[in-house]
Amino acid sequence: MYRKLILDNGIRLVTERIPTLKSVTIGIWVDTGSRDESPGQAGYSHFVEHMFFKGTATRSATDISREIDGLGGEINAFTTRETTTFYVKVLDQHLPQALDLLSDLFLHSRLGKKEIEKEKQVIREEIRMVQDDPEDLVQDLHTKLIMGRHPLSRPILGRQSAIDQINRQDLLRYIDLHYRPERIVIAVAGNFDQPKLEAAIVRAFGKYGCPSRAVPFKRWPPELCSGVTITQKPLEQVHLCVGLPGVAAGHKDRYAVYALNSVLGGSVSSRLFQEIREKRGLSYSIYSFLSGYSDGGTITIYAGTQAREVERVLDLVCREIRKLARQGVDPIELRRTKDQMKGGLMLSLESSHSRMNKLAKDELIAGAHTTLEDMIQEIDAVTDQQIFRVARDSFIPNGMALTALGPLSSRQVHALSARYA
Repeated sequence: MYRKLILDNGIRLVTERIPTLKSVTIGIWVDTGSRDESPGQAGYSHFVEHMFFKGTATRSATDISREIDGLGGEINAFTTRETTTFYVKVLDQHLPQALDLLSDLFLHSRLGKKEIEKEKQVIREEIRMVQDDPEDLVQDLHTKLIMGRHPLSRPILGRQSAIDQINRQDLLRYIDLHYRPERIVIAVAGNFDQPKLEAAIVRAFGKYGCPSRAVPFKRWPPELCSGVTITQKPLEQVHLCVGLPGVAAGHKDRYAVYALNSVLGGSVSSRLFQEIREKRGLSYSIYSFLSGYSDGGTITIYAGTQAREVERVLDLVCREIRKLARQGVDPIELRRTKDQMKGGLMLSLESSHSRMNKLAKDELIAGAHTTLEDMIQEIDAVTDQQIFRVARDSFIPNGMALTALGPLSSRQVHALSARYA
């Protein structure tokens, strides 16, 4: 059963009670991410996320780790380009302790100066880890290309120069500006007592912040860029990203775009997987995915292949894109795609963690709850003509962004730049 409660300070509590589960997941979602940072603050959102786990007024970082382990639960956080999330998942019987722990680290983090300096080194290592992972690195480079100078182009981990300069006052100002109660959603899914939960949330968070100091969003839609970025690096493979226009997370055509992505490269039966991996063995990893933001989105195709096969793989990718834009999908393929989407959706929502994620995203994107039945109806309502239309809108001539990373020769660099620029 779904319920929504708005606290007096503006914090939104959305819950879904599922008595058949033995677990419960609580998530605190802040509607701020890397796109909301100024250029000199690149990486602040992610740094704050780390610091909240480094000790509170009553718990050390070690205490936090031992306490959650003692409950047999999981506590973690993640930062995206638009949100920062802190969550805990435990057995339902441990909900009071879990809520006390999560609220303590969110509300009473010490942000100690020594811990800040220590965490700078941790973030440096995390940035180096991305540099050593070509699949992650090429996708960061690709986002920078396709988003141009828009704030969405910045890597979530931030810039080393900005992180090196962080101090405690910077973090406190950033939290005060962005962690406003009207930008916070608390999502809870699983087995719990509704009145007790609501009372506990009000006690823990009811006095947080000052709603009269609401700060307006300063977001604007991205204008997607085409072009080519090639980075030569001595790797075993060339890693490729091809980018095309998508839709915003709450767009009316989003289910048709989901279906289009599934047909193109979103599953093992997709056209790209079958043509490039299964039939020709040109790539081990080949897939497409959607990035949907509050005011825009992209479709990205990723492939890793040998340097000598790069042009062949790109030719095949472009061929499949053109076919979808010119011919759309046939009824049998569409029916199979819908069944795959519905099955994947239902399986993905079997845990309290995934239900919590959905609750929060629904609230942040639309301000309302979408039931599983509603989503199934939306999928069933997608037509081949709708997919044909969104394919033509997304797969536009000269609208492609290409990013390549790996052991490309100078000749290949010039050839790719000339062909796809």
